[in-house]
Amino acid sequence: MDESCLDPVLTWFEKQGWRPLPFQLKTWRAYLAGKSGLIQAPTGSGKTYTAVMGPIADMLQTRTKGLQLLYITPLRALSRDIEQSILKPIQDMGWDIRVESRTGDTSSSKKTRQLKNMPDILITTPESLSVMLSYKDAQKRFGSLRVVILDEWHELMSSKRGTQTEVCLSHLRGLRPSLRTWAVSATLGNLEEAAQSAVGLGSQPLIVQSSLQRKTVIKSILPRSVDSFPWGGHLGLRMFETLVAALDIETSTLIFTNTRSQSERWYQALQFAMPEACDRIALHHGSIDVKEREAIEAGVKTGEIKWVVCTSSLDLGVDFQPVERVVQIGSAKKLARLLQRAGRSAHIPEGTSEILFLPTNALELLEISAFRNGLQMGDVETRHPLRKPYDVLIQHLVTLACGDGFEPEDTLQRLRKTVAYTELTDEEFGWILNFIEKGGKCLHAYPRYKKVASDQGVYKVSDSQIAKMHRMGIGTITSNQAVYIQYMNRKKIGAVEENFVSRLKQGDVFFFAGRQLEFFMMKDMVAYVKGTNKKSTVTPSWGGGQLAISDSLSTHLRNQIDDLRHASDLNQELTCILPIVSTQAQLSHIPTAEEFLIETCKTREGEHLYVFPFEGRFVHEGLGFLWGYRFAHQQKATFTISVNDYGFEILAPKGYPFKELFSENFFDLDALYGDIKASINISELTQRKFRGISQVSGLVFKGYPSARKTSSQLQISSSLIYEVFSKYEPDNLLLKQAENEVLQDQLEIHRLSKTLQRLSRLKITWKETKRPSPFAFPLLVERLNSRMSNESLLVRIERMKKQWSKK
Repeated sequence: MDESCLDPVLTWFEKQGWRPLPFQLKTWRAYLAGKSGLIQAPTGSGKTYTAVMGPIADMLQTRTKGLQLLYITPLRALSRDIEQSILKPIQDMGWDIRVESRTGDTSSSKKTRQLKNMPDILITTPESLSVMLSYKDAQKRFGSLRVVILDEWHELMSSKRGTQTEVCLSHLRGLRPSLRTWAVSATLGNLEEAAQSAVGLGSQPLIVQSSLQRKTVIKSILPRSVDSFPWGGHLGLRMFETLVAALDIETSTLIFTNTRSQSERWYQALQFAMPEACDRIALHHGSIDVKEREAIEAGVKTGEIKWVVCTSSLDLGVDFQPVERVVQIGSAKKLARLLQRAGRSAHIPEGTSEILFLPTNALELLEISAFRNGLQMGDVETRHPLRKPYDVLIQHLVTLACGDGFEPEDTLQRLRKTVAYTELTDEEFGWILNFIEKGGKCLHAYPRYKKVASDQGVYKVSDSQIAKMHRMGIGTITSNQAVYIQYMNRKKIGAVEENFVSRLKQGDVFFFAGRQLEFFMMKDMVAYVKGTNKKSTVTPSWGGGQLAISDSLSTHLRNQIDDLRHASDLNQELTCILPIVSTQAQLSHIPTAEEFLIETCKTREGEHLYVFPFEGRFVHEGLGFLWGYRFAHQQKATFTISVNDYGFEILAPKGYPFKELFSENFFDLDALYGDIKASINISELTQRKFRGISQVSGLVFKGYPSARKTSSQLQISSSLIYEVFSKYEPDNLLLKQAENEVLQDQLEIHRLSKTLQRLSRLKITWKETKRPSPFAFPLLVERLNSRMSNESLLVRIERMKKQWSKK
């Protein structure tokens, strides 16, 4: 196509006082040449306009009716900013292009209108796209579609939502063979694989990378004395006064925490420390009502709100140009996450991001140093598409059957052009067809599981009730059932997980969304509350709070530990931690890069084995159970296992001969799968995973909007089905998927295997200590934390530290 069609776009850029960057021009020309690909550029470098301006120029040159551009974003919150960004040049230039959003927050009337009259550009989520495909006339609705843009592809591609996007795109390409796809990402290590999963197999993606250099400056808030600083924990509240002193209320700042409960506590602390600025400090996380989050985001953009305590809800591309500084409380655990958060500040091309690190415990100083080293080397984690999640495929096929239906052979060929299902066999596809048509081997007696029927070779859903129930269950996010929190006047505040609310009784007071609330009652999955001034220390807790360091960061962490052996030329974090390092060297040992440290210690509790691979919490969990099983296989005993990001502890009865029983067999890979399954309650873990799989695949109905099922009801339903499958169809594909998810996702068995190989090549250094070393102490705290209340835990830790200091 003639590049003169870019003239309207270039004219608008000129009116803004901008010049298109080279990578933007390259992307627009590639699009006009009919190519698909991936755009990688730093945060704040204009990726949205890079992705959309080529298609808009094309739309202005050759006008057609109907949906032209589909923009898929992972978060509903992003759709508002994206819509405003796209609308600006359209409104400025008076272009005849209609832009709309369609997410879970869109009204039902607007959704119905959109199905009949699609806009030129639609911004939506993977779930909303699936719902649109579940209605008839998809060919008419998507027949004019020119391009699909996948925003923040690195966030989607390695999850079931990414797989859901892949299969939806495969169907759209069947409807529209000339369809182009462009993925957008800021932080990704494996570009080729990411690009291929976005455009599908059989198409050669073009990777466009920006040459812009965005500098990230890491500064630390260091404790005055590391001796009195916590050796374990994740809140960091001990240093809240130090943080307040380091910040300026006139400087727009995002204060990131890793969990929602942590953000609530930090918000309370900052409100206490800055009572005169309460109206300029806000709290933002995914459980707060969407309207309140929108008001906070608007306040940041106008400058009315200066400090926002937030979680990953503000990680992604919400454009906050006024933000000047980012604070990270505790380790971000991943290089990509740190880059993403740092990029929220100086949100302009080639801006310098400044991130202020506040460690929550002494050993996190090592992680801060490791982050700086990793960023200097340009490392970013890789993310990989999922392989054959059967539950997503089952949901997708029923979705298509609710709409225009699907022909098995054509659909299978399209699916095999996705990275997720390229290895899907005829037998597996046949099993899935039988499962959704007849209920499979076990559920054929129940009509509700016979969801589709063949009509002249086309599979369709003929029962309107089944179609209605299926549409309400579309999606792959299966966290704990949410309970909405409302005032007695029905004003919404947000939502928390059911297991927290179930522990409350009338009159209990808790903090949520920065408010002090008194619980009144729960009815129909809604918790009714009222504001109160009564005192409380209760903060809602949510699942998913424990993050683990990534593979890339663990490599740099081990390098930092090796550097500790050389006292000269250390950075400020390593210098600060030297007193603890000195104590570690006196009590035990500082391992080199070629050493593997194992400590043993005798206490009144028994024999302690402390192992330090420095590979991350999830790998250590699998390794701890594996070694516990291999020890018990030689001499039976009851073990207690605790893990953190640096290592794991096995606590055995007094006199247990760890060192005598240890051998090279502990690194054996031949029996890895069998020993892992034997070392943990694999059936219990598999059953837990199956709960989510049963919801995604439609085996369990979550309930109607006005009568949602509780977590207990869903658990009972999925458990019954799990038991039936286990007894009568042990080779059920969904059971196999559940077991695979436990091994691959929860225990990271591939990474565990690599860790065993690495450790087997190292020199093992055994050290017997008289008391837990500084490396071991956090593991001891981790174990105590699982057994004791917070109050009694703190008392015991302080007593132990005083005893340790005296010795």
